[in-house]
Amino acid sequence: MTKRSRRYSPLTIPSLEMSELVHTTLDHDSTDMLIDKWLEHRGGAHDAYHEWFLDVRERKHAASARGQALFWTKGDFMPENIFCRTVDTGRLIPLDRTWTTHVYYHRSMQERKLSMMPVVFTMLPELMILRGMHDIGCDEIFIIVTDLKRQEMDDVTEYFKLVCRHSYGRTCKPSMEQRIQLEHIRLSHTLLKQRRTPCFPQIDLTLRAILYEKRPRFIVLFSHQTTSYSQIFFTHDSFVPDETIFYDYPTGCPNPCCTEDCEMIRFPRRGIDAASILAVRRGGKFGKRVRARSMCNWVDCDVCFDEESVPPSESSSTSSTSETSSSDGSEAGERVAAQVCSKCKLVRYCCAEHQKMDWEEHKRVCVRPRP
Repeated sequence: MTKRSRRYSPLTIPSLEMSELVHTTLDHDSTDMLIDKWLEHRGGAHDAYHEWFLDVRERKHAASARGQALFWTKGDFMPENIFCRTVDTGRLIPLDRTWTTHVYYHRSMQERKLSMMPVVFTMLPELMILRGMHDIGCDEIFIIVTDLKRQEMDDVTEYFKLVCRHSYGRTCKPSMEQRIQLEHIRLSHTLLKQRRTPCFPQIDLTLRAILYEKRPRFIVLFSHQTTSYSQIFFTHDSFVPDETIFYDYPTGCPNPCCTEDCEMIRFPRRGIDAASILAVRRGGKFGKRVRARSMCNWVDCDVCFDEESVPPSESSSTSSTSETSSSDGSEAGERVAAQVCSKCKLVRYCCAEHQKMDWEEHKRVCVRPRP
């Protein structure tokens, strides 16, 4: 073991500099290329994703400026024509907003000159949706590539939920420290015996370092085992897709004989109850608390009409709301009246000028609600 790895402990805050995994970055242009390639295979008969989006298009949506929503009202099946309401600002933004993907993987894959593009491609629609749910803080997506089998992925998932619940930003009790240490040893020995790469300490170190240093909305633990699945770890309840929208979302498996339990990536179609949520502490040095805002739909505007603190469901069932809003050049606490789009009733603006500036994008989704 190297000097860097000797400092590692499952109960101390790790650093990405300690990770021995190979780090590859796929930029926005690479993401655009993958999206174009993905669209080439969509739209044909019996395509599960295209059929699902068609079903969503036919569903009657309530004209509401709050809550998660997915809209495809006009145009062809293209990301720029599908809009998602963001959970952080309440804006309607198209799914064509790209991102930078950070992929961490074992050096043996680099030695075999394996590209990371197929890793992202296999779960591209899920990443587009999860990216589209956030206006801020999702320009970077993090993926750790493993070769975990199904039961191993289940065990690793429970381990990270346990560790974050009892030690992330908290003082861990001695009894829980012992439990975490024992579970860490068990998983390390199990994966070592099965010759899994990367080893469990490297998976643990890298994932927790990303949580502490990057504070992502979600992390993907990818497995290229054909009999396994890839796991999505969410860092807050509000980042989980709404089950009323995604309850029948495709599993991603192309085999028509498979059941609904067969899945390439574990996308939480049943909401919070089915999602893997890491109870990371927020506030102070652990990053900003999660707040749901209702903002002017013009992307370059900072006017906030109202703001609501969103605590994790297990820690609190109440939230506080602030009705004050401000914009650049205005005094603190100055109230700005919201102007709702008179046609679709789905977005709000602080002024007619910003509505005009947003029209080039908003017109691709703006239609009158069906009676």
